[in-house]
Amino acid sequence: MKAFIFEQLYEISKKPYQKYFKKNKPWTVTVKELVALPPSSLGAELHHFLTKHSFELQPKLESHDIYHVLTNIGTTVPEEISMQYFLWGNGKRSLYLFSVLTIGTLFYCSHYKRFLHEYKRGKSSSKFYQIDFQKLVHLPIHNIRTAFCIH
Repeated sequence: MKAFIFEQLYEISKKPYQKYFKKNKPWTVTVKELVALPPSSLGAELHHFLTKHSFELQPKLESHDIYHVLTNIGTTVPEEISMQYFLWGNGKRSLYLFSVLTIGTLFYCSHYKRFLHEYKRGKSSSKFYQIDFQKLVHLPIHNIRTAFCIH
């Protein structure tokens, strides 16, 4: 039931967040272009992630899926919250992030150790949350993880 409530809150908030808070432009890279990239590239890994989870690129929210790919954090509700903890540790600050952390921690307090672990992982990584990853989709994912110390 907690997961259902959390997912509904996300669905309700996604469109206003995209429209009013995300100032970046949607990517011009298409899924077809991602498929054509080298197998070990960030773009190919993004395509694999999207296909595996039956997701589509969401305009202005493309970096969210990139964060999943780079951090190897899954898509269950506790994992989504974990990823927000990682991003918080990495220096990202937003009302949306703090809302997820607050509600998520209340709903999933039993996962606190994992949340703390991801916060520490984010803190030990070089800041990457503000990078325009569209320009990096052709690069090997290993090189990007190494460059930003994402372990």
